[in-house]
Amino acid sequence: MLPIAENPQNNISFKTMAHSLLRQGSILSLLTLISRILGLLREMTKAALLGTSVLSDAFSVAFMIPNLFRRLFAEGSVAVAFIPTFKEYLQEDKPAQLKEFLSCTLTMLTCLVTCVVVLGVLVTPAIIAIFGIEAFDETVLLTRLMFPFLAFISIAALFQGILNSVHCFAPSGFAPIVLNIVTIACAYGLSRFVANPARALAAGILIGGFLEGAIQLPFVLKKGFRFFFTSLRTAIRNPGVQRIFRLIVPTIIGMAAYQLNDLVSTVLAGNVGAGTVSSLQYSLRLQELILGVFAVSLGTVLLPHLTDYAQSGRWEHYSDQLGSCVKSIALLTIPITFFTLGSGESLVRLLFQGRSFDESSVALTVAAFQWHMPGLFFIALNRILAPAFYAQSNSASPTKAGIVSFLVNIVLAAALAVPFKGAGIAAALSIASAVNTVLLFIFLKKNSQIAVKQIVSGVCTYSLKLIVFSALAVMPALYLNTLLLPIFDGHNRIISLGIPLALAGIVYALLGLGLLFVTGDKHIRALIREKR
Repeated sequence: MLPIAENPQNNISFKTMAHSLLRQGSILSLLTLISRILGLLREMTKAALLGTSVLSDAFSVAFMIPNLFRRLFAEGSVAVAFIPTFKEYLQEDKPAQLKEFLSCTLTMLTCLVTCVVVLGVLVTPAIIAIFGIEAFDETVLLTRLMFPFLAFISIAALFQGILNSVHCFAPSGFAPIVLNIVTIACAYGLSRFVANPARALAAGILIGGFLEGAIQLPFVLKKGFRFFFTSLRTAIRNPGVQRIFRLIVPTIIGMAAYQLNDLVSTVLAGNVGAGTVSSLQYSLRLQELILGVFAVSLGTVLLPHLTDYAQSGRWEHYSDQLGSCVKSIALLTIPITFFTLGSGESLVRLLFQGRSFDESSVALTVAAFQWHMPGLFFIALNRILAPAFYAQSNSASPTKAGIVSFLVNIVLAAALAVPFKGAGIAAALSIASAVNTVLLFIFLKKNSQIAVKQIVSGVCTYSLKLIVFSALAVMPALYLNTLLLPIFDGHNRIISLGIPLALAGIVYALLGLGLLFVTGDKHIRALIREKR
């Protein structure tokens, strides 16, 4: 690892910022953990009401389509283009220009997403036709119902970008919690008043999306930011908006390729058998729960800090911060991958089985989960490496990596879907994510001021140690789970499956932490010192 800084004052400053990063990441991680748990409860609600039926497939496809556009217009725009541009306006300290920039950005974003929503509603039947879904008419209805979600969540993402740029992360971390609570409430509260539970879920998504933006707006205003709608001509001519377009156009191409992974996978899954689409979504929800606890939160918090380092030329700090975050990802994801691979069936049964989620649903979901989890480490790394480029206003490199990854996924998913169904599609995504990670590291090396070689060698060595420790710790933990299952058998699944799994998880964590402390692991000790 490179030295933090030669100047003692800079060293103190960096340590202060590192502590701030960890503190902010911890707060956001806690909120995101709550959100992901509620998101899991939302999927459990869906599993209970819909299982892996054709109606469940219909809802999964209907929600995926506006969600795909959300990632292009909302998350992609904010991370790649808005935050770096907005921070430049903040540094210039010209309130009138800042207000005009925010107003023009809001106007342009509103115009774009409105056009996409209207167009999407009109062409929905043509889009749904490619998925091979049995409940065609219901899927069209659900998709049209949820398309306005794109508009609500895009405005919410703009508010999130404003708040994150001034290191205010709690409101944007709380917003998805509201979405999940509202969706679950609507699923149970409205099901009796509509034709089927899928429509109740769709209503919850729509209401929750609106509330995500509504609860962040007061915090934006409290920070002193004001904006209004301008004419479209004024918005187009604004220099800040033009810069956003220059940054985001190539990125949208790359992100479109990346997001098309989901689209292609869903199309293939919809054509290999009923329930495959839903089983992949349930499996991904478990994976996203783990990602959301730390990786997504860390990437969100990391971007403004790396942007500060890149714009001020403090590349030693940049490299040190990035290297530390990459190792943190390894420390989280590798041990969890080992444990969940060994206990995947128990986990799926515990969380989803019951009512409409039967034995065939369990088998489909477990098959996908066993091949999704090996890709967890790479997907999490991508969430960290992409902001490393965006902080440099470099959107071209992640674009190229995304396109190559997309092509790899298409070829592998098409080859593996028919013989292996959901498991083959999940494996293709994991392999494509690994290819994306390798390419991002190669592209990052083009900036000679970033210590890429040290970062890569450090994470490879550290990952190898974690693999060995995880393998040693997981065997007695899983053996304990096997011994405990007959003891608790005969009770409800929370007791019969949950208690053995929890005890095995505790043993696994203690063994793993023990191995790290005995060997004097510097990274975990540093994390504990920072938390103090």
